[in-house]
Amino acid sequence: MIGKIKKIILDTLFPVICLGCRKNDCWLCEECFRGIPLRREQICPACENKTTVSGFLCISCQTGRKFLLDALISSVSYENQNVKKMVHYFKYRFVFSLSEPLARLQTKALLSHHIPLPRAIIPVPLHPRRLRWRGFNQALLLAEYISQNLAPPLKIPVLDILERRKYNKPQMELGNYQDRLENVRNLFKMRSGAVFDNIKGKTVYLIDDIATTGATLEECAKTLKESGVKKVIAVVIARQTLKK
Repeated sequence: MIGKIKKIILDTLFPVICLGCRKNDCWLCEECFRGIPLRREQICPACENKTTVSGFLCISCQTGRKFLLDALISSVSYENQNVKKMVHYFKYRFVFSLSEPLARLQTKALLSHHIPLPRAIIPVPLHPRRLRWRGFNQALLLAEYISQNLAPPLKIPVLDILERRKYNKPQMELGNYQDRLENVRNLFKMRSGAVFDNIKGKTVYLIDDIATTGATLEECAKTLKESGVKKVIAVVIARQTLKK
């Protein structure tokens, strides 16, 4: 309810216009959407140095396998101003309808890579306190769109089975690489009463909006693999860079 009230106020103060060309009645027109290029090159999510096929771990990082996330696909560049504006309006001005164009970018990126379809799609969870403040979980909205549009008429199950153990600071508020790693350490667990037997030994997609250090995604992957998942492929809208 709080999120809906905020949205009504914000819609009044900030009328709906295209964030790219300023046309009326849409947040991003089709022409501006088509002008956002997909990110073709993906990098290893562990070392962040080597270009790899579909964002899988490079050969060096596969040795020893201390990193639990198998792959990370970044759909577009965060330097694109339309992308940056959409993410900001989506998360901080509560424009939940922007989940559709943002998830379309993720879906297009997935279709451009030769990776297996998952048994399920899993959103990164919000803490209940933050969920009440925002009114929706942005990762869940993205996951639901991808579920319905990645391989129609097949609808891939969305399993909201992860939860946060505590209310932690938003990663965006932490500028230090090590602080971000510590902020999410052992943060996630499987939701009480969740049924997830059908993903044991299988591949899942892990969905979030923006990745920086990848620490949140890695912690989610750790929890999922401890519960029997075989491969975790993360899919985000974009990645931000942060000095280590």
